[in-house]
Amino acid sequence: MKLISWNVNGLRAVVGKNFCEIFEALDADFFCLQETKMQAGQLDLDFLGYYSYWNYADKKGYSGTAIYTKHVPLSVSNGISDESSSEAVKEMDREGRVITLEMKDFYLVCVYTPNSQSAEVKGELPKRLPYRMEWEDAFRNYLLKLDEKKPVIVCGDMNVAHEEIDLRNPKTNHMNAGFTDQEREKMTILLDSGFTDTFRHFYPNLEGAYSWWSYRMSARAKNVGWRIDYFLASNRLMERVKSASIHPQIMGSDHCPIEIEIE
Repeated sequence: MKLISWNVNGLRAVVGKNFCEIFEALDADFFCLQETKMQAGQLDLDFLGYYSYWNYADKKGYSGTAIYTKHVPLSVSNGISDESSSEAVKEMDREGRVITLEMKDFYLVCVYTPNSQSAEVKGELPKRLPYRMEWEDAFRNYLLKLDEKKPVIVCGDMNVAHEEIDLRNPKTNHMNAGFTDQEREKMTILLDSGFTDTFRHFYPNLEGAYSWWSYRMSARAKNVGWRIDYFLASNRLMERVKSASIHPQIMGSDHCPIEIEIE
């Protein structure tokens, strides 16, 4: 099975940039989208042979996730909160950031992790970092609860470059949003809790492999990018993961699609 994940940075916009042709050419079993930036009824986009599931943010034109799949899930859920969650975590679910499909032998989680945003004053921490830290703990706890039942595949824009190899200019970006010590540590904790970064599993030392580029200063043409989009898998599922790849040649967004194949 092929799984694709792509932060489209506005689905209505990318539909005008050959999205349908790209979708059909990739021919994925699961096609996960982040930052759809739309509400229900704003776009009628169906593909023959696919079921689709959506999680819209309450705020118009903001965030949002979706999954197209050829396979009927056992169940579908949106968000990460339950009755025991704090009000803060319940509030997080208003941003439409997570969809979970329960399949026969794994869970598939599509996530758009909050961006910690730029500091309001130079030299200070990113202004949304405290929110991001709370999100990280809540999301990790959610994944671990799923993982107790069956293996988990997590994909999406996780808004962090984990190691220096994962961005072009680590020194000048240190402590900027997406490359703070705090965000990187949370990714380390998540991986240490039983998950594998599938791309680094296959390419532990590959440099220059990025999934996001700024629209400024011809960053993409120069490959001045960051790898902030991931497929993570429960460690015990890794024997089924046969490949992982990034598709930088596919345009339409400031991110490019990423892929894994599992048997």
